[in-house]
Amino acid sequence: MQSDNGIFVQVNRLRKSYSGDIGEIDVLSGVDFHIAYNEVIAIIGASGVGKTTLLHILGTLDRPSSGKILYSGKDIFKLSDSKLSAFRNSKIGFVFQSHHLLPEFTALENVMIPCFLAGMSRKDAHDAAIQLLKQVDLEHRASLSSARLSGGEQQRVALARAMVMNPKLILADEPTGNLDEKSGGKVAELLFQMKYRPETSVVLVTHNLSLARLADRCLGLSQGRVVELEKENLAEFVMKKAA
Repeated sequence: MQSDNGIFVQVNRLRKSYSGDIGEIDVLSGVDFHIAYNEVIAIIGASGVGKTTLLHILGTLDRPSSGKILYSGKDIFKLSDSKLSAFRNSKIGFVFQSHHLLPEFTALENVMIPCFLAGMSRKDAHDAAIQLLKQVDLEHRASLSSARLSGGEQQRVALARAMVMNPKLILADEPTGNLDEKSGGKVAELLFQMKYRPETSVVLVTHNLSLARLADRCLGLSQGRVVELEKENLAEFVMKKAA
């Protein structure tokens, strides 16, 4: 249920560090921001600054070293690993630069996988997957192995798989990075449509500034911290941090 202030995810003083040969390395060092319901947030920044790490923690694929992430006011990392996994499968959808489809499975079977993990019957999983393939205009390719699909089609199947459990948060890491302009545009269009689903939000990591400018808000990640950016200043931010 939507909170009174309209905030779905609240990130407070998030820190992530790793132990290396030269000691502890901070990747994220006090990140604060929020995600409202039904908005798209784009995150930009130079390679290696921790954008993917941040996305993985938002998606509960990794745990923070300290700080909190509140989903609808609840500290999600207080859950056990098994409950966290169930939360992830039901509430969060992932779209990566590489589609991570199983090549020996059909497009339909790939989309059905999260349904099986959630304990759905085969019929219900089939019906849900077909409906999502319709939404991404790939119902006619449902019976083909994913290896026989084009790159753009594979990414649309990955998007359908991310959506099939009706998640409330879609996390996309360079989802158009490996695609040509036409295929990338189709995937981006479908991705941005997700915010019109009930109480659904999208966080997009991208190097594509044109794509980032289509988001409701843009965040820049640098030196372990997040800053909110004006859309007209995105290129300036990237150039300054690369200098």
